[in-house]
Amino acid sequence: PVTYVKAYDEIRKLYASTPDARRRGITAGHFSFNTDRGRCPECRGTGETEVDMQFMAPVAVVCDGCQGHRFKPEVLAVRWQGRDISELLRVTVDEALELFAAHRPLVRKLRVLADVGLGYLRLGQSTSTLSGGEAQRLKLASFLGKRSQASSRLFLFDEPTTGLHLSDIDLLYRTLRRLISAGDSVLVVEHSLELVARADWLIDLGPGGGNEGGSLVYCGALRRLPYDLDSPTAVALRRIQSPEGGVRAAPEEACMVS
Repeated sequence: PVTYVKAYDEIRKLYASTPDARRRGITAGHFSFNTDRGRCPECRGTGETEVDMQFMAPVAVVCDGCQGHRFKPEVLAVRWQGRDISELLRVTVDEALELFAAHRPLVRKLRVLADVGLGYLRLGQSTSTLSGGEAQRLKLASFLGKRSQASSRLFLFDEPTTGLHLSDIDLLYRTLRRLISAGDSVLVVEHSLELVARADWLIDLGPGGGNEGGSLVYCGALRRLPYDLDSPTAVALRRIQSPEGGVRAAPEEACMVS
């Protein structure tokens, strides 16, 4: 994730600026996964190699050349705050925010990952290990980290809350609202009532699931959801009504569809 939001560029510069790196002639390019200058030549910076099992799927094992550290020994000899680059890439985003507190440009780039509920990911974690929901939130973070040149955009998400704790769903919701406040629209396919109940516009397909669905049950503002509608979604939403008696919903001028 750290490369996805362009935070790794700042980290490489930090390591290259250390006296130890300058003395050894180590540049920011040596800490890149995309060149042979510093990455392990055997695993090409992944830390793993594949073993062909002939009639079975290949098995990934720790690289013998770098022992999973991903870089050449001379690059690993460079340390910042007592950590080599491999050790740093093993810390989580939340830990890195504290570690880099004095480096504001880097904190700004990492903060968007925490804002979408990805603070628990390791900086160097491979994107191939992420779930579908995590991958969507990572892509969302990359959009939040750069300014849009377009007047407005439409964002489509498919089950972005998968695997999220309730507190992280709240973080995700606030992040989606940031997009809306910037003039963008958000369309979410979702089953989590914690997020559905905060949508502005509801499209309910049913009445059941799978072969029992496929029909449009309701399409309209969430706050105007009929109380006599007996679809599973409507029944579930009524169970989490606010104390005032209405379904929790966002301001009418916003635009988030679920």
